[in-house]
Amino acid sequence: MSEYQGLHASPAEWPRALFYVALAFSCYQIITAAFHPVSTQVLRAGHVGFLLMLVYLVYPVRGNDRPWQPLAWVLALAGMATFFYQWYFEADLIQRSGDLTTADMVIGLVLIALVFEAARRVMGVALPIICGLFLAYGLFGEHLPGELAHRGYGIDQVINQLAFGTEGLYGTPTYVSATYIFLFILFGSFLEQAGMIRLFTDFAMGLFGHRAGGPAKVSLVSSALMGTITGSGVANVVTTGQFTIPLMKRFGYKSAFAGGVEATSSMGSQIMPPVMGAVAFIMAETINVPYVEVAKAALLPALLYFGSVFWMVHLEARRSQLNGLPKDECPSAWDAVRQRWFLLIPLFVLIWLLFSGRTPMFAGTVGLALTAIVILGSALILRLSSTALRVAFWVALGIVCAGFFQLGIGVIFGVIAVLVAACWFVRGGRETLRVCLQALVEGARHAVPVGIACVLVGVIIGIVSLTGVASTFAGYILAIGQDNLFLSLLLTMLTCLVLGMGIPTIPNYIITSSIAAPALLDLGVPLIVSHMFVFYFGIMADLTPPVALACFAAAPIARESGLKISLWAIRIAVAGFVVPFMAVYSPALMMQGGDLWATLYMLCKAGFAIGLWGIVFTGYLAQRLRWWEAPLGLLAGALMILALPVTDELGLGLGLLFVIQHLWRARRARQTA
Repeated sequence: MSEYQGLHASPAEWPRALFYVALAFSCYQIITAAFHPVSTQVLRAGHVGFLLMLVYLVYPVRGNDRPWQPLAWVLALAGMATFFYQWYFEADLIQRSGDLTTADMVIGLVLIALVFEAARRVMGVALPIICGLFLAYGLFGEHLPGELAHRGYGIDQVINQLAFGTEGLYGTPTYVSATYIFLFILFGSFLEQAGMIRLFTDFAMGLFGHRAGGPAKVSLVSSALMGTITGSGVANVVTTGQFTIPLMKRFGYKSAFAGGVEATSSMGSQIMPPVMGAVAFIMAETINVPYVEVAKAALLPALLYFGSVFWMVHLEARRSQLNGLPKDECPSAWDAVRQRWFLLIPLFVLIWLLFSGRTPMFAGTVGLALTAIVILGSALILRLSSTALRVAFWVALGIVCAGFFQLGIGVIFGVIAVLVAACWFVRGGRETLRVCLQALVEGARHAVPVGIACVLVGVIIGIVSLTGVASTFAGYILAIGQDNLFLSLLLTMLTCLVLGMGIPTIPNYIITSSIAAPALLDLGVPLIVSHMFVFYFGIMADLTPPVALACFAAAPIARESGLKISLWAIRIAVAGFVVPFMAVYSPALMMQGGDLWATLYMLCKAGFAIGLWGIVFTGYLAQRLRWWEAPLGLLAGALMILALPVTDELGLGLGLLFVIQHLWRARRARQTA
């Protein structure tokens, strides 16, 4: 392993021990998901133990060098020891819950310290400091003045809350990370290794590569498609961005604009159903609704978000006269699908399972198993030239796998074992087996930053649950915004954006939803809409300076300042910032209440408003805007966002006037020329 890359190096460069730890982590997660051999408490403890082991084996105390191995192994094994302690003494811990022994206190303190230090090594100091403040509040908050003071809790009560039970470090975020999130990360990892990125980029290139602004549209479409399997914005930037950013620069886009398009598109992938980002699974568990309801609420805002970015890219290309690739240099979209159609089978099955009411854990397990079967099966049968034999093979394999519904998951594992054995003896099959091993290890690697964030924010959940401080903060928000919902929404948005300067989307959502979402609910905002509002701006925080994580991930690829990329990303996504506000005032935009016509009306109104804002911030439609046109278009868009009497009618009228006079003036100019 390169001393300067850590987990970012290719798994082929890792030390053998690290490779096997990551492989064991993935196998542990698959077995516990498929067969449920342990309780949920032990499942979470094992997840945390493996995360700590991986972090301490890779990340040094400071700098980029490889950690000093004797100390690394001591800390890694200490992290794993907390798992075995929870497992071995599970019954005793349940019986003496709340009455900790000396050994319990030691294990609890070690676990808390290891989690804080692991998070610092992986994500920097911002999140540990925020969680440390909550921990200090739990220990010393009784000495604060006024309503912020609580009744006082001993250190044993705080340790019991955080290190044992399911309301602290082993809380809901950790459970979601140990089940849904890990399975979907593995699912995406297998599809990436199998060539799904190539399928998506070729498909997008075939559809849009030859059109005006084609390379930027390819970036947008491929990132949206990648979001259906990964749900990770930064991961999308560093995968699809390696191809799309240089392509955009080659055809005349500025480096900062190219990076901004990729960052904006990739962050939007977290709200693109069916998979979305990790936060969506946490949200479903937190508010106790089926995951499909979260995906349904996110669908129209996601389409409006990507529609606004696509519109901005198109206008910028027209304004700068940037054409696409020659059509003969673009791959055929349908050839790309024809060559790799089998990779879409697990994705379609996953979507069907999610939207048919199955749990995300069931859908993820089946989707992952199907992906492995498709990869291994294709290694065996695609070498044959006979179409009839191929069809017969896939039909027979499908019939055997259907036995899963009668005989259980063991059938699937049996099929995979047979395919693995067959690949061992087929020419080229061992290479496919190596790809599968790579996918398992890659899944463990991608799970580390997400998992550690989920574990550490358990400190916030535990202290909030123990002290009830959320109701105090909610009271302040209600007092400020009791007569002005817009002001409360604005404060919540600013909180999300400020928190996002130092912490990832998951802890950002958990902190803000714990404090602000209950207040919005009391102000009459529907439950799922209030949480989606927080989720949406938690994602936007990764585009806003000064931190802008997605933009800085794009910076080395674009060879441009992350700050410049961030400023372009905000400009490209500016129309998308208004969508959550519109959804709060008209929940039909998230398919919450109202009939089909109300939803269609809101979709058309929001689309027109976003279109006007895109024109204003680009400064171009059929030609460059006059100085007085921009304020007119901005006012028309703003009126349609407000949910006041006659504002829709005024906004629609002004918007049509703005567009019609501009197109008429542009036509006259062309005729004169």
